[in-house]
Amino acid sequence: MIKEALEKLKIQALNPMQQAAIAAVKQADVILLSPTGSGKTLAFLLPLLGLLNPAIPTVQAIILVPSRELALQIEQVFRTIGSGFKVNCCYGGHPVKTELNNLSQPPAVLIGTPGRIAHHLRRGSFDTATIKTLILDEFDKALEFGFQEDMAFIIKQMPAINKRVLTSATQMDQIPAFTGINKPQTLDYLGNAASTPDLIQKVVIAEAADKLDALFALVCKIADKPTLIFCNHRDAVERISDLLYDRGLPHDIFHGGMEQDDRERALLKFRNGSHRILITTDLASRGLDIPEIEHVVHYQLPHNEEAFLHRNGRTARMHAKGTSYLLLTPDEKPSYLTTMPEVEQLPEKVKLPPLSPWATLYIAAGKKDKINKVDIVGLLLKKGGLDKEDLGLIEVLDNSAYAAVKRNKIERTVQLVKNEKIKGRKIRIDISR
Repeated sequence: MIKEALEKLKIQALNPMQQAAIAAVKQADVILLSPTGSGKTLAFLLPLLGLLNPAIPTVQAIILVPSRELALQIEQVFRTIGSGFKVNCCYGGHPVKTELNNLSQPPAVLIGTPGRIAHHLRRGSFDTATIKTLILDEFDKALEFGFQEDMAFIIKQMPAINKRVLTSATQMDQIPAFTGINKPQTLDYLGNAASTPDLIQKVVIAEAADKLDALFALVCKIADKPTLIFCNHRDAVERISDLLYDRGLPHDIFHGGMEQDDRERALLKFRNGSHRILITTDLASRGLDIPEIEHVVHYQLPHNEEAFLHRNGRTARMHAKGTSYLLLTPDEKPSYLTTMPEVEQLPEKVKLPPLSPWATLYIAAGKKDKINKVDIVGLLLKKGGLDKEDLGLIEVLDNSAYAAVKRNKIERTVQLVKNEKIKGRKIRIDISR
């Protein structure tokens, strides 16, 4: 089953941490300590497949995560594996009615944030009697977000749990008793060279008054590759976004003050390559599975070394390489830099990077309308005038779907499919702005 899953995920081989986790989960409760970006999601999803029973029609495993984005990422990976087991997500900002409909035919695997899962348990939305496996992903972050009470309540409602897996990207002094973890096998890969990102660190030196100009020059130099720009506050994200728009540089933003739909769309367009630049707060430093990020830019200094490491963990994921840039004034030196990195020289003449070859097509129907990727591929190849290489990542959400299409073909495709139907229904299809 694991071999088939890796083929569907287009992964050649597992890393040592993932291999060790799969073996350990078969034997005992597991505490998995491994850096951000090292592949922890597969390390618990692959062994979970062997713990599920197709004959049981109710929830068998629950995965608690600290953020809705992480819940959606894990759901996406599980669906890609194509195991045949149903999976659903529950999280704040998602319609409760939609979740109740999903839970009326219970999934084998339920992923969710502690607040929303606790809400469903209080209203009796699903049966806990058959839940045998509990996974606490990014547990250190969940504690940091203050989810202790909800997690303790949830775990207390699940008397049949006989397998517990806890993951963390930081060393933990003590594991709270409410987890119920008993004689765990601890896999510590935090100091392991094989799972340490292959990261080059550089600095850009600029006076405070010139910092935005320096950022613009840097981004123009490097942003033909996926680039994350980190700020400490939402207003800084918005301010940089305004500057980049004024100067004609396409990008997206991501922070906690945005509507959930806008956040999902921003991530989706970054993931599928339509936008190569995402300006964000530390909300994006954990739990976002976007493996191809090549550059991380710290526009504002992270508050501590741990935040610095988590931001940097967004690049050089798995076996990839990456570069992290710090914007510093001439007299600044963060305490967590033991030596000053190489200084990145900025171009005197700034030239906008080329547009991404991809753009995003919006389809006004999704899983709730029984639309799937096969339907979308069929429509776009047969009726939309596209070849296979013109079609990139497709993501189907509850009520909508998005497909990456070659930018030079997308307008013609929209015209060709505007009167076509999917599953017998006429559905609005347009370019996502």
